[in-house]
Amino acid sequence: MNILILCTGNSCRSQMAQGFLQSFDKTLNVCSAGTEASGKLNEKAVLVMNQVGIDISNHTSDSIDKYLNDEWDFVITVCGGANESCPSFIGNVKNRLHIGFDDPSHAVGNEEFIMSEFYRVRDEIKKGFYKFYNEKIKNHES
Repeated sequence: MNILILCTGNSCRSQMAQGFLQSFDKTLNVCSAGTEASGKLNEKAVLVMNQVGIDISNHTSDSIDKYLNDEWDFVITVCGGANESCPSFIGNVKNRLHIGFDDPSHAVGNEEFIMSEFYRVRDEIKKGFYKFYNEKIKNHES
């Protein structure tokens, strides 16, 4: 099963979602990309994922263009920006979904507040993608 997770910058939310989904089922081919890929991972996203035992530090921040010629069982957008430009994804897609999350990299305030936003969004992503995995993949595989 091929799953592509889209975000705007491909540095934070889509990377965390990719990490969680791969941790639920190692047989899935999960990739992530950005409509405006930043080219690097958000250090706080890497940190909060490490704290739950998932290492995403080896992931790359890639442009959506890299995956246009591939076939996808699911393309999932995780932020409003990517959801709005998702129709421009002209690849072969069986199912398009949107599971939206706030962008913790836009949090403003002291370090403690900013980190609390990363923890909150990380936990929401885990919950949202575990629900997706159970409802759309685990119980529907042949």
